[in-house]
Amino acid sequence: MERRIKYVCFGASVLTLLLVVGANFVDASVFRIRAGIPKGCSALLFSDDFDVDGVPDSTRWFFERGYVRNGEIQYYTESNCRCKDGVLVIEASVDSVFVDGAMCPVTSSSISSRLPARWRYGYAEVRARLPEGEGYNPAVVLMPAECTYGHWPRSGEIRLMERNASTPGLVYFCYHSERFNHLMGTERTHAVSLPDTGDGFHTYAISWARDRLIWYFDGREVYSAERQKDSDWTSWPFDQDFYLNINLSVGGWRSDGTRPEPKPQRFEIDYVKIYS
Repeated sequence: MERRIKYVCFGASVLTLLLVVGANFVDASVFRIRAGIPKGCSALLFSDDFDVDGVPDSTRWFFERGYVRNGEIQYYTESNCRCKDGVLVIEASVDSVFVDGAMCPVTSSSISSRLPARWRYGYAEVRARLPEGEGYNPAVVLMPAECTYGHWPRSGEIRLMERNASTPGLVYFCYHSERFNHLMGTERTHAVSLPDTGDGFHTYAISWARDRLIWYFDGREVYSAERQKDSDWTSWPFDQDFYLNINLSVGGWRSDGTRPEPKPQRFEIDYVKIYS
């Protein structure tokens, strides 16, 4: 009995020693994955679970306001966005209301991340449920913080996800630059079929490295783009800080004339996480 106890103790000591020594030779990314931090990243930079009812946290987000871009018909306001039951809700309404002293036939919201969510390289993930109706464009976008190379599309844009008003059954993943953009018909894009847009939440993510972008849908890689050896800023301007924008626009060039359904539509965000 005494010998058996000694053997057990000795075995446990050896196992402990192996674990301690072995840890020094194991890729640290293994432990980061287990800790919930994506491979290639070292820390959680920014997150929001929207678990406090009311307006979004003003220390993390700011609003766009008015008619902004792309010939879209919505007027962006703060009142079309709220946190409720752990979800960020952006609601687009065909409601013809007076805003800032003028009649606005369609209203919605667009919010953007504040510091510290200005980052260069890393991983961003959003869990969201899209609106059901045609005529609406939900999108999660990475935009340049300083426009180092000039205004759009010169300084680039990374669309973590978007759905076009005229194709509600598809979700697009793409990027824009001076050389590659939809105005020239040269944008780099990929589409995934999502017929149940309003039925449930899905995760959308992007891994952004110095020379590569990888898009994920529900944890599965669906698209990637690599910087070519001879690329300059005109084709790959993604060497500067970007921030995150979440919006629900209506109409515009992506609608192909599709009229928005009159029923209010909701773009719901369960969480946002950004790692660097």
